[in-house]
Amino acid sequence: MTGPPPAPPNDGADDADVIAQSLDEPELFAGLYDRHAPDIHRYVARRLGEGPADDITAETFLIAFRTRGRYDTARRLARPWLYGIAANLIGKHRRTEVRALKALARTGHDPVAASWSDRADDRIAVQAPLAGALASLSPGDRHVLLLVAWADLGYQEVADALRIPLGTVRSRLNRARRKVREALSTDPAFTSAEQELTPSWTK
Repeated sequence: MTGPPPAPPNDGADDADVIAQSLDEPELFAGLYDRHAPDIHRYVARRLGEGPADDITAETFLIAFRTRGRYDTARRLARPWLYGIAANLIGKHRRTEVRALKALARTGHDPVAASWSDRADDRIAVQAPLAGALASLSPGDRHVLLLVAWADLGYQEVADALRIPLGTVRSRLNRARRKVREALSTDPAFTSAEQELTPSWTK
């Protein structure tokens, strides 16, 4: 008879505690990875595909580990910090992302974006009109919109992640939503049936 599974490292400690403790015991940082890596990987995969997601997730946590001594422990949750690092790394691949979105908008399929359709709840990501609308956004606007839509970050968390004022988050989000709504409403491929799948974050 086997006993219960062992408790994860730093069980009960919040992110800031784990980071602080890892300065003296570096191995404890693995607890932060276990806690957040799946979500970071999922977010990057939806934007760039599975292959880049592996590398960017690993690099995100390597950077986080190397810079943990500068982490502001007043911020008890590290999610915005980690998503901010990932966003910076995604930014280096913006041409790949835009190329994939444009190909998806044009043909309805692209190898880079194929992983987006793996799950039923990701159907909005493979709508050609939506892909085209996302491709038309500026990198800053796209970051804000997708951190809200796909990473489920609040406005203040997005501001913390991208190190921009809260007002800038609101203005970028409003602008991105407006552009996406306009693109979807004028695209003849976006039929009434497809409108049932219109993401709530464009409203």
